[in-house]
Amino acid sequence: MSREVASVRVLEGSSPGVPPLQTLLRDAVPTVVRGLVRDWPLVQCGLQSPHAAMEHLRGHYNGRPVQYSWGDPSTRGRPFYDAGFTRLNCEVRRGSLDKVLEELASHLDDPHPPTYYVASLLVDQCLPGLRTAGNDLDLSAQGVQAPPSIWIGNRVTASCHYDAPNNIACCAVGRRRFTLFPPEQIANLYPGPLEPTPGGQAISVVDFAAPDLERYPRFAQAMQAAQSVVLEPGDMIFIPSMWWHHVEGLDPFTVLVNYWWSSMPGWIPTPMHALYHALWTIRDRPDSEKQAWREVFDHYVFGPAERAGEHLPAPARGALGEIDEQYARQLRAMLIDRLNR
Repeated sequence: MSREVASVRVLEGSSPGVPPLQTLLRDAVPTVVRGLVRDWPLVQCGLQSPHAAMEHLRGHYNGRPVQYSWGDPSTRGRPFYDAGFTRLNCEVRRGSLDKVLEELASHLDDPHPPTYYVASLLVDQCLPGLRTAGNDLDLSAQGVQAPPSIWIGNRVTASCHYDAPNNIACCAVGRRRFTLFPPEQIANLYPGPLEPTPGGQAISVVDFAAPDLERYPRFAQAMQAAQSVVLEPGDMIFIPSMWWHHVEGLDPFTVLVNYWWSSMPGWIPTPMHALYHALWTIRDRPDSEKQAWREVFDHYVFGPAERAGEHLPAPARGALGEIDEQYARQLRAMLIDRLNR
């Protein structure tokens, strides 16, 4: 991307392999730690050559089939949509990781290769020895349970999207450019369909390599709020919950390892369920009703958590009080019953 944008914050002074988790969560802004995982064996192999990194991955692969995206050279490494935004431009395939690595190796010198992208593969499922070989952040020592995922491909672009969990991403092999936007830029990023999506979340339909500002004029405003950084192998980036991020692989072979975790306990489901329900039940009502429901949601949901029930005795608060695991089960059963009527 040629335009000038602000740089992502870089934090100094972290011990190798130990992300400053409390600082990251307290500040809740995108943050880079240079060289945090440079000592990982996978990173060191990648610095030798793509082939050495591939061999390191093969050495820990258990043979289980993996799912990956494949697109012909016309996709230009960008899993996206057809012209009508109803179909994806890549195929979802299943096969062995060995075969994917072999195909990637055969196209290392190809200026216009097919797209290969193994996305969000749980490390422990298919590469069970990778972590014990020294390629891991011990987040559990800081109270976070976040099983790592691995992303393997060539010069692939993950179009701009957000994730509900917090995210620590470690650039292991090859360079990656991250461009990030705060959550309030959602309208200026022109999100595409909620379904289907190339990776599970709605993506910006703007081509960052050649933005069409006549069709998407507010994208210029989004870029004014953007932050960008190129990660080298061994660098780490923290992406707070709900921040939009556009990720470009810059080398013929790239590997990233990331850790997602929620700020909420497991019995609290994703707010995406509430979004679909609100689209169904609120969006098309008259404006006066929508404004009234906005006030209701501000009172019960978006204001201080304790406000709506603070004037009631604790036993009378129900959903207005603390929602523990047992009460979460009751709410789920109630919603299922009412939706099925």
